[in-house]
Amino acid sequence: MKFHVFVFVGVVHLLSLNSGKAVYGNGISQRTFQEIKEEIACYGDVAKAIINLAVYGKAQNRSYERLALLVDTVGPRLSGSKSLEKAIQIMHQNLQEDGLENVHLEPVKIPHWERGEESAVMLEPRIHKMAVLGLGGSIGTPPEGITAEVLVVTSFDELQRRAPEARGKIVVYNQPYTSYSRAVQYRVQGAVEAAKVGALATLIRSVASFSIYSPHTGIQEYQDGVPKIPTACITVEDAEMMSRMASRGSRIVIQLKMGAKNYPDADSFNTVAEIIGSKYPEQVVLVSGHLDSWDVGQGAMDDGGGAFISWEALSLIKDLGLRPKRTLRLVLWTAEEQGGIGALQYYQLHKANISNYSLVMESDLGTFLPSGLQFTGSDKARAIVEEVMCLLQPINVTQVFRAGEGTDINFWIQAGVPGASLLDDLYKYFSFHHSHGDTMTVMDPKQMNIAAAVWAVVSYVIADMEEMLPRS
Repeated sequence: MKFHVFVFVGVVHLLSLNSGKAVYGNGISQRTFQEIKEEIACYGDVAKAIINLAVYGKAQNRSYERLALLVDTVGPRLSGSKSLEKAIQIMHQNLQEDGLENVHLEPVKIPHWERGEESAVMLEPRIHKMAVLGLGGSIGTPPEGITAEVLVVTSFDELQRRAPEARGKIVVYNQPYTSYSRAVQYRVQGAVEAAKVGALATLIRSVASFSIYSPHTGIQEYQDGVPKIPTACITVEDAEMMSRMASRGSRIVIQLKMGAKNYPDADSFNTVAEIIGSKYPEQVVLVSGHLDSWDVGQGAMDDGGGAFISWEALSLIKDLGLRPKRTLRLVLWTAEEQGGIGALQYYQLHKANISNYSLVMESDLGTFLPSGLQFTGSDKARAIVEEVMCLLQPINVTQVFRAGEGTDINFWIQAGVPGASLLDDLYKYFSFHHSHGDTMTVMDPKQMNIAAAVWAVVSYVIADMEEMLPRS
């Protein structure tokens, strides 16, 4: 990735009052931060109107009901599947019927993988049929499956220490869950590391904060020059049980069958809609979530909620007759679960206009009761966002945390564009993440109302302020 460096000169790294664009070279905005605070404070009544409409008014529960209709109709939306294609067409029609502007589809080539039939049965020291979910992109087993002894490890370091024992075996990872970011490396890299020491397959303890015997799937990555071996997730309970068995010296044998297949890339689309800016239409505040999901559950939480509060943000603003100075652009990404494939192609298509992006936003960590906003950007941009969040005092969601991120917006953030993501209950989120439990039952309409209000207030005010967010 090519990184873009933006240079600001002077004490106050703000923006041009007249053009609404970032200033480069020696140009410096003459506005003080106090003046910017006063500008933001003037949005108090607008923020209250958005909150009242979303949380207490005619729009309450709308994002929940819209989401329920889609996921009940279409179900899970795996990359390359007919259900994802159907969901995109439905959303394209919905956005047009909602009266949004410049509604269109941007073509993307995306991976197409199907899991097929799969099973894992412990044969020794007792017969036990295990719940299993193949990992995205995994190869399948031979039709008769792979029957082999198990080696249980808790880390890559232990795997290396016991490398001679791994050859010809199924490696089971029973890594502890301390955080998602630490544990997920075993799901992503586990097959490669095991293949390097001669393993036949891997079974990874599901990356989950809580489990009621629920396997959690997700993407994994093979590496050029390393043999590809089948890989799947098992439940926390089974991983821990086998770890206990191994510690007692029991011999564990598993038969693994996976019908997984990879197909040629499929045609898909990023789905786009806008409220075109009144003064600086070429400048953009982007709000987003991803429309694809894994092939289990309904994809309601990951990331139906994020996609639908992003749509709802534009709906609320339109319903109130508001038109910000900058364009508000909704993007519903495709193939996020395969590593942000749709977002990468969008970035490559639009990065020539990177200086016109004031803020990129993605909700992909649940739409439960928000704790606040995660933000990545310059100190001065952060100070502005903190003032904007003060407008959400009526619903008591005012905190600004570090590390705004999202698979689909990270391309922009790494290139210097300010980025924001919604933060809520991650323990609950990773309890259901990528599992059969990701259904509408997890969702709460009142919490979605509040999440949508946060999303709408932040996106509207940033889009309507006279100046773009400053970059470092």
